Amino acid sequence: MTDKPTLLRNILGSRLLWPACGLFLLLAFNLVNDPAFFEIGLRDGKLYGDIVSILLQAAKIIPVAIGMTLVIATGGVDLSVGSVMAIAGTLAALLVATGTPLILAILAAIALAAVVGAATGVLVAHVRIQPIVATLIFMVLGRGIAMDLTKGMGKPITDPAFLYLGGGYILGVPFAVVLVLVFGLVVGLFLRKTATGLFISAVGANAAASRLCGIRESRIKVGIYAFSGVCAALAGLIAAARVESAEPARMGELAELDAIFAVVVGGTALTGGRFSILGSLVGAILIQTLVWTMQKLGVPSDVTPVPKALVIIVVCLLQSPRFRAQITAPFKARKRPATA
Repeated sequence: MTDKPTLLRNILGSRLLWPACGLFLLLAFNLVNDPAFFEIGLRDGKLYGDIVSILLQAAKIIPVAIGMTLVIATGGVDLSVGSVMAIAGTLAALLVATGTPLILAILAAIALAAVVGAATGVLVAHVRIQPIVATLIFMVLGRGIAMDLTKGMGKPITDPAFLYLGGGYILGVPFAVVLVLVFGLVVGLFLRKTATGLFISAVGANAAASRLCGIRESRIKVGIYAFSGVCAALAGLIAAARVESAEPARMGELAELDAIFAVVVGGTALTGGRFSILGSLVGAILIQTLVWTMQKLGVPSDVTPVPKALVIIVVCLLQSPRFRAQITAPFKARKRPATA
């Protein structure tokens, strides 16, 4: 049976605790600032309210954060996800506009995104280019491809089935929210119930040791980068459907930064090896709640990144055992009994 001090240390040491506390404090602040913050209404069979709006905004980041979590867990990073979002959303919109069935357009967009991700993985795993450089290449190249597909012009989306991805409702709940939460649940269960999660952690913690154990490091990395592309494609399809247009110049803009913020706040180690899908999900909701709070307070959009950065710094510091030990050291010293 676990004693209380040990249980308390385990709780305080949990990386999920601090983003959850940050989210709770933000929600509490919004409740005090606006008592109607938690009110959820039903209109024409659709739920609406601040919480619903926050989840809808987070739905565009959660898939990217899930993919980024696994990439960072292998010791890498993926700066190309915003451009891949633009490629996938633009390609799907163009195909649907030419009469291609929606399911085929979606599969084509996801397949192209997976190919781009796999190509990035090959550069990282086989050519041994640093992840930040390899993904920066596809960040620029991907945005150029998306722009070229529409000659730099936005592509309106009118297909009702396509628009349902971002604006549809199922039992009153936004379909996009249900989709990304189910997606996250499936990915989390797959990583927990199979050896894949262990392989990813092993590669990120010590690539050389994982190779000696028979784990094919290069295959894991290529697969993870390809999966990150698939996640970005899903986010791109939702983003395009939300605004009813494929905007290659703006779609997915700074999505990679929001995803990295969510992953870091969620407790995934940037050095690789340790990751948390649930933590990244909480981190994505935390970031979007903060942005929504700033908008409600009338904070200009160009100032919003400042409090976002401050919250991320505070949460990351609280996740550090060394920082917490330094903060609590003076209090422990006071309580130490005097020796005879």
